[in-house]
Amino acid sequence: MELAIVPFDSSSKENQTLYQEWFNYADADGDGRFTGNEAIKFFAMSNLSREDLKQVWAIADSRREGYLGFKEFVIAMQLISLGQSGYSITRDLLDSDVVMKVVKPPQMEGLETQLALCIEIPNSFTTGHTVSPQPSPASNWFSAKSAKKVPASSVTSIIDGLKRLYLQKLKPLEVAYRYNDFVSPVLTNSDFDAKPMVLLLGQYSTGKTTFIKHMLKSNYPGAHIGPEPTTDRFVVVMSGPDERSIPGNTVAVQADMPFSGLTTFGSAFLSKFECSQMPHPLLDHITFVDSPGVLSGEKQRTQRQYDFTGVTSWFAAKCDLILLLFDPHKLDVSDEFKRVISSLKGHDDKIRVVLNKADQVDTQQLMRIYGALMWSLGKVLNVPEVMRVYIGSFNDKSINDSVSGPLGNELFQKEQEDLLSDLKDIPKKACDRKINEFVKRARAVRIHAYIISHLKKQMPAMIGKAKAQQRLIDNLDVEFGKVQKEYHLPPGDFPNVEHFKEILSGYNIDKFEKLNKKMIQTVDDMLAYDIPNLLKTFRNPYG
Repeated sequence: MELAIVPFDSSSKENQTLYQEWFNYADADGDGRFTGNEAIKFFAMSNLSREDLKQVWAIADSRREGYLGFKEFVIAMQLISLGQSGYSITRDLLDSDVVMKVVKPPQMEGLETQLALCIEIPNSFTTGHTVSPQPSPASNWFSAKSAKKVPASSVTSIIDGLKRLYLQKLKPLEVAYRYNDFVSPVLTNSDFDAKPMVLLLGQYSTGKTTFIKHMLKSNYPGAHIGPEPTTDRFVVVMSGPDERSIPGNTVAVQADMPFSGLTTFGSAFLSKFECSQMPHPLLDHITFVDSPGVLSGEKQRTQRQYDFTGVTSWFAAKCDLILLLFDPHKLDVSDEFKRVISSLKGHDDKIRVVLNKADQVDTQQLMRIYGALMWSLGKVLNVPEVMRVYIGSFNDKSINDSVSGPLGNELFQKEQEDLLSDLKDIPKKACDRKINEFVKRARAVRIHAYIISHLKKQMPAMIGKAKAQQRLIDNLDVEFGKVQKEYHLPPGDFPNVEHFKEILSGYNIDKFEKLNKKMIQTVDDMLAYDIPNLLKTFRNPYG
């Protein structure tokens, strides 16, 4: 079963040409984004009810980005045509390929007259000038020469709005209190524009690479599958014009890829990192991150020359879904795997546990293994809630061929459908996830600023600075408690004490900035007013 790809009208070149002409006219700004305000004017020509047009927008803008690209515009036109023909406009219409392909362009009252008037106006062809396509206004926000202030008129999507808010209101606070040194590098344009990512983690030979192969229905460049530890590096599998593998050092310096933050882990890691590109319809919507199998004992810590746990934590923050894969014959959770799972703290909502290769045991054994896995996870995750565990066998074999017994077939089928439905929802929820991560980051930056300024405040003015700094580092958990009480902050939002101590020991606390209340207030206002207003601006224009 593959992820559903958004249908696109390819049945008629004539229709495509017509839709492109309509799109160019409707997109008044010429930035390739058909916004809600533009939709209100253009869709009115269809004479459909407001309720029908509300449904059209909701279905076409399934990712809730606040605008439609050309493909989504075509879907909207097809839905309007079906609505004019008496169909009830529902999401189920998208699954009816026959209907979507044969549907004719809708009747748009007065559109032909307006298009004719546009043609009569002198354009680039009559004046002898050529018009080059204009880049998105947000494309140069993060360049060295970008202006400090970005006009609100250039914001044509939720993502654009988040870029503007980050650049003007959150980034200054991050830079002032060195958040990039302690927690996460500053964000770039590509971090906001990146496709949703799925991270696969697990001990060796639990089927991580096979899972990706199963989803793509083919091997990706550089894939190796075997019973021994075969994947010895982090591999990002993403869309590209042709099949090729790009070395990690090259990937990390490419401005159009969201991996520049990985340079902090050094050349030892980048030599064990690569990007595998291939043209594939699924990869147009999702990027997969394959990881090395987690080893047992001291092998993990002594043989790897980079911070494996730190890298998994970095990817976890960037990813939209984290799949923890287990093998029925390898239920033991090694010490290193415990550390890896602990590094996922704060991303519990993204984690899905998969008991893979479950076709290798019978029903009775499967019940016992499932219970043992739940027991192991309960000890590692240390949460009162029971985590959902999906049971399946993600390989090229048919479920009917690989599972014996009447319970196995039905159980496996339902479990796989549940997990795949989670994967299907990723592109639709990508914009919501970015908003969620942005708000989470803003809150973390505020707490970081409070901590840094508090430590600075505890330093003496003249004598005994070295002793004072060491005392603060040794009693950092106590200082965290003081900050929490003073500013009424939730304890669960504070960073890991030991990790913070390790980084703090390399800095001179006396050189840190004092608390800038104005910058803090700016971020507070952003969370309280700017982000809600942004979401309100780009919600369904008929809602």
